[in-house]
Amino acid sequence: MRLGLAALLCVASCVWLSECAPPTCYSRALSLSKEIMTLLDKMHTYHRTKSCAEILPTIFIDVHNSCITTKIRDFLYVVLNHPNPYCRERPRMVLLKRKIQNLYTIITRICYRDLVFFTDDCEAIDTGHSSPYYAEDRLQLLQEER
Repeated sequence: MRLGLAALLCVASCVWLSECAPPTCYSRALSLSKEIMTLLDKMHTYHRTKSCAEILPTIFIDVHNSCITTKIRDFLYVVLNHPNPYCRERPRMVLLKRKIQNLYTIITRICYRDLVFFTDDCEAIDTGHSSPYYAEDRLQLLQEER
């Protein structure tokens, strides 16, 4: 009985210690981008913020895209300068503003040069669909020929 209790205590302490690691820049940027996308989805469907969210441009946040810094900056400008003062004070809009400012700060200052950008497809951030590049297709063809 004591051996089982000791084993359970050991496993519980290992689980507790594994969750104590601080988030890295990459993991924080990734989780914050998912939180922003979830919040935007809620704002577009919730009846009180639906009219406020209509003016916001569509954005699909991908921290692996090099265009993210300019797109986030432009999106933050729209959120900060919303034409409706009522919308600027809504709790979800204030939360969205804070999260976007945090993500922009993480990408441009805290994690500067730590993030690796795999694409530079600015259209993918606007539409959500990434188009393959000729160079990538050509590289794949060259590899297949060998």
